[in-house]
Amino acid sequence: MSKQIGVLHGALTVAAAVAFVATWSSGFVIAAFATADTSALTLLVWRFVLLAIVLLLLVGATRAARGVTPRELGVQAAIGLFAQFGYCAAVWGAVAAGIATGTVALIDAVQPLVVAALVGPLLGLRVRGAQWAGLGVGAIGVALVVHSQLGSAAATPAAYLLPVTAMVCLVIGTFLQRRSSAHTGVLVTLAVQVTVTAVVLLVIALLAGALVPPATAGFWTSVALAAVFPTLGAYGLYWWLLRRVGITALQALLFLIAPATALAGALLLGEPLTVLTAAGFVLCAGGVTLVLAGEREARTEGAEAQGRTRTARPSNATTSPSCS
Repeated sequence: MSKQIGVLHGALTVAAAVAFVATWSSGFVIAAFATADTSALTLLVWRFVLLAIVLLLLVGATRAARGVTPRELGVQAAIGLFAQFGYCAAVWGAVAAGIATGTVALIDAVQPLVVAALVGPLLGLRVRGAQWAGLGVGAIGVALVVHSQLGSAAATPAAYLLPVTAMVCLVIGTFLQRRSSAHTGVLVTLAVQVTVTAVVLLVIALLAGALVPPATAGFWTSVALAAVFPTLGAYGLYWWLLRRVGITALQALLFLIAPATALAGALLLGEPLTVLTAAGFVLCAGGVTLVLAGEREARTEGAEAQGRTRTARPSNATTSPSCS
């Protein structure tokens, strides 16, 4: 029975990883379509305001926030300012500025290398040599995937600071989440982060005069798609997978975002798809395999070490002096 449960858990994790890559990649493509004739700020504010209302109603109906302390709410609010507001605003701004979706995804995909470099000193975790190799191979693959797109955008050089800002914001949000002792559920986590983002965007949109939405079906369709897939789907799976598979394995999965985005951009937006892209796909897959293999080996060694410790405790107890 335990073996069957393990298989089911493994299948669930794989399915969640595939869904995560697909939904996160959709955010870049939806942004490209949505900002073609509408302000990115107007789309973002209504995306988060409507979603915040829905999530708060769900939290109230399910009483999911019962027992959550003000400190835990504050931690999630701080994370939301970086992982939701900072990241989404910068990504949508980059796409609206004319940077190709694959290029935005490329810069975003540098995040795993940054996290891998910082995970040791900040979290006290070990990154193995095979995992470093996998991250390096994945980085090369990502670069190949979007190489043909780097010169095709009409954006100004300063606009490229936006995807860099997005990457830094998500890194900060991820480390804040890992270092915090708050253990709020995914629903409460999303509700707090989305609500904080909605409030900040409301203030900015009011000041910028970009709050009034256009009365078109296309606008509200874009808002709904952006709310459901890259927000509810991608972010919900991001935090769930972070707790389930660990930070290194999750960052490796992020390498697949750029290839998936490049493929979607080629099919839906007419962005270039070359032999280098196919080679990049292979390298990205190889890099992710190396990182996940290293993560699995580390877990196995950790389990064996715990088993040895538990086995040693009874013998130590029998030979220790009696206190009676």
